[in-house]
Amino acid sequence: MNNQWFVIHTLSGQEQKVKDTLEKRLKAEEMEEYIQEILVPMEKVVEIRSGKKSVSNRKLYPGYVFINMILLDDQQRIIDRPWYFIRETQGIIGFVGGDRPTPTPSEEIESIKAQISDAEDAEKPKVDFEVGETIKINDGPFLNFSGVIEEIEPERGKLKVTVNIFGRNTPVELEYWQVEKS
Repeated sequence: MNNQWFVIHTLSGQEQKVKDTLEKRLKAEEMEEYIQEILVPMEKVVEIRSGKKSVSNRKLYPGYVFINMILLDDQQRIIDRPWYFIRETQGIIGFVGGDRPTPTPSEEIESIKAQISDAEDAEKPKVDFEVGETIKINDGPFLNFSGVIEEIEPERGKLKVTVNIFGRNTPVELEYWQVEKS
């Protein structure tokens, strides 16, 4: 019997609570031999609230929890003990795949883990901008100026904006959090 990754469908907004509940019950119900890892993929998101930069976590897959566990025996039949352990946890709707859950390929999980580790270093803006969009600057020397986005550099978290200063269009480089949609 091998560990495989399965996806569990949870109630919206309950992903972390489900993970915490499962982890608490693991030891109490002696399920460590069946369940190795529980994953709720998240990324950091930056937004400006009342002039202050705030960082929060956003779920990459809302409504889903990934779990590395032994669920199927060598004949691909469901093992009752881990099946009911998961199914009876509050906040869980069920396995993706219903009564015949299929394992998620490990390549997909590796890709998700890579996405998580990339997101740990970089803070993503909560707002998505588009080239040609008019924005308002809410921080820095150009406070309260408006400008038009000319270029977006998501990997650096920067925008190139054309701002009209004293009747002349001037290119300015700003960070995502220094602007807001106008």
